Parts: sequence; C-alpha cells; structure tokens
Amino acid sequence: MLRAARPGVVRPGSSHPGAAPQLHVGARLEDAFDRRLAARLRRRGWTVRIEPYAGYGAPGWVRVLARTLLAAPTVRAADLPGAGGSAQAGSAAASAVRGWRSFATAQVAGAPLEVRVGDRTHHVVTDRGGYLDVLLEADLPPGWHEITLAGADGSTVVAPVHVIDPDVRIGLVSDIDDTVMVTRLPRLFVAAWNVFVRHEAAREPVPGMADLYAALRAQDPRIPVVYLSTGAWNAAPAIGRFLRRHGFPAGPMLLTDWGPTNTGWFRSGPRHKVTQLRRLMTELPDIQWVLVGDDGQHDPEIYAGAARQFPDHVRSILLRQLTYGEHVLAHGLTAPTHESVAAERAAMRGGIAVVQGEDGFELLRSLRARNLH
Repeated sequence: MLRAARPGVVRPGSSHPGAAPQLHVGARLEDAFDRRLAARLRRRGWTVRIEPYAGYGAPGWVRVLARTLLAAPTVRAADLPGAGGSAQAGSAAASAVRGWRSFATAQVAGAPLEVRVGDRTHHVVTDRGGYLDVLLEADLPPGWHEITLAGADGSTVVAPVHVIDPDVRIGLVSDIDDTVMVTRLPRLFVAAWNVFVRHEAAREPVPGMADLYAALRAQDPRIPVVYLSTGAWNAAPAIGRFLRRHGFPAGPMLLTDWGPTNTGWFRSGPRHKVTQLRRLMTELPDIQWVLVGDDGQHDPEIYAGAARQFPDHVRSILLRQLTYGEHVLAHGLTAPTHESVAAERAAMRGGIAVVQGEDGFELLRSLRARNLH
C-alpha cells in the first residue's frame, strides 16, 4: 500500500518554513533585497498571485506544490507565468509565451494560504522563496484531482494532483533537459536565449521520446510519471505546455530554485535530484521506477546511486546518448565522462538493466530486443 509518507513531516529538500535553523549569509542578503523590492512593488499596486504546480500523492496524503508571487495589476491572469500550468495534468494548455515572462515577477515569502483538499481544509505558509512544498492529509481516490488554494485576499486557484493507485507497481522518472527537450543548457548564451527570448513553441523535442513513454505506459495508463530536473520553477508552466504539445504523458515536475540556499551561495543540481529521488522511493515504497536521463552530465551517477541505495525500487535505467557536439556543450569532452561510464557499469553489476540509445526510438528498440518492455 502506498502509505509510507507522513503528512506534516518536514523531509530533506522540503521548502517548508523552518527547514534550516540558521540561514546562510547569501540567503539573508537575498531576503533583505526581496523584502525591500516587495514593499516597493506593493506601493505601486502589485498584488499577490498564487502559481499552482502539479503534485502527487497516494491514499491518505498528497504533496502540494505552489508559489506566491507579486504581479502588476495590469497583468492578466492569462499572461502570468502560471497560466497553462494545468498542462502538467494533461488539461488544455494556455497559449505559449516567451520565456522571459516567467521571470518578470517577485517572490512573496511567508504568505498564508488555505488549501482545500476534498473535504479537508489546511492552513499553510510559503517559505522564504515564496514556495509551498508540503505533505497534507487527504481522502482522495486514485486519479487526477483539483485542489483549491486561497490567498489572504480570498483569491483562489486550482492545482492538479495525481493520487497514485495503490495497485500500481511501476513508475517513470524522466529528466527534461536533453532527455525530452533539446535545450543545450550548459551553453550559457544559448540557454539564456532559450529561456528568456525564444518562443517556447520553437523548442525541439528529442525524437522518439514521447513514443517511448507511451509504449512504457501502454500496458497500464495508471503508471505515474514524474519529471525531475535542475531547471528553475519559473519555467514549469512553459515546460508543461511543451510536454503536452509534443504528446508526453501528464505528470508533476520536481524543479528547483535559482540563487542562494539556506546553507550556501549556490544550489546543487545533482543534490536536488538525489534528494527528490530519495523522497519518491521512501514516500512510495511499493513502486519500482524506470529512470530516464541522458549521459551528458550527472544522470548516470545519480541513477546508479539510487539503484545502489534502493535496489528494490529501481526497475531499469534508460540513457539517451548525446551526440559529440552535445557532449562538448555539456562537459567539454566528445564522449561521456569516466565517472558516467563507471556508474553505468556499477549499476549493471548490481543487476539493474541499463539501456542506451541515441533517441527514444533506439531506446524502445533496445528494450524490446531485451524483452524489458
């Protein structure tokens, strides 16, 4: 039964207030700047908006994800970065916008929210970055649901949440950058162009990956899909619209926040992925996960580490092989790093199937050839 998570408990990586007893100097400086900025914007008439993200859960609990932001009164709801966030649940998406709009907002720390989950009402507060990431008690049946989040001024939004059927035994975790979406993220100027300027409709999917995921879920459409990335939460709605536009299955995203953390100047992308994988495998102990990524940076090491720590919870590891040019952009070499190759071999020695291919079509052919599909 999928009941391991304990609602109300602060877990590693949670954005719950009070998760760190002493803030790093970088975080204190950022908070001071944000307070002054928020005060100035409020005087100009900016109002608090709630940006909902898709969550997940199991019988008895749900993980709720959202953020509180300040936006100008002239900004329409359809123009907010959260517009179209329901695409994460497979609902109709809003019109695409340019990426810079997702960053033209200001965070609101410590905002009180009322969360209505079915017949239950919970009162929560956002963290220093304006984020809400909390486990709440719930009595929802399996499937997709909408929960309501209300601000202090009475404004409301709905957030999708996927309650996983307790009979399901397989799940899919997917990286985003260069796994399902061609982003060339490590190349700073190209990444900035893709995020801030280039129209999101022009972003390119990795060939065959949507077909691969459809094939993996063909036998049981209840299989949960979680998109795990080191990308910023600001990009979540745009990514959700991209995934829906190109036929990828619905699923919550676990992204991160840029800037200083409670304990350091910079956030660690690999640590974020490790923490979130650990959460998934402890909160949903009956699920065996298919982990999908690429061999460009840290996915092989991270996934091999998860397989080593939770061998009963990793079904297989699928790695998209980057081209020579993509490898150069990723880490300056024309081939996977020695650490990546060693991690893949370690996972195979541990009995975990590791499948590689240049795109989704080749990965699917390899899976079928090895009778792993």
